[in-house]
Amino acid sequence: MARPNLELIQALRRTARSLQQGAHYQWGHMGGCNCGNLAQELTKLTKGQIHAYAMQRYGDWNEQVDDYCPTSALPIDLVINEMLNAGLMLEDLKHLEKLDDRAVLLRLPLEKRHLKHNVRDDVVTYMLIWADMLEEQLLDKIKLPADILEGELVA
Repeated sequence: MARPNLELIQALRRTARSLQQGAHYQWGHMGGCNCGNLAQELTKLTKGQIHAYAMQRYGDWNEQVDDYCPTSALPIDLVINEMLNAGLMLEDLKHLEKLDDRAVLLRLPLEKRHLKHNVRDDVVTYMLIWADMLEEQLLDKIKLPADILEGELVA
């Protein structure tokens, strides 16, 4: 699972908001799909740039991730590397593209756990739930001094 951090959490939420507000979404387009939209947010590249980089090698995001090489210097590998540096793991990209991470889906009511990987609203739901989950994990790591927890603030 992704490494919880503020940058990634905010990027997921900004991407979801952008999709809600009508950003280009096309599941079969490497720059406009689930991963492509998040890649735009994390790398500041356009959908066209991401798509062009991906087309220098074959396959969808799953295949691109399978063939990822951190030392290849292929543009799509540089994009993936930036995404990994933001806290994502390779498996997170595969799960995002298919909306199938079990930990994320278990947070949905039973009747809503069957998200469709190519439906904008389902992508938004998945990203927002994932961001909430990462935020909770991040906050769980924060250890407050005992005197603050006991309500004894020292001025």
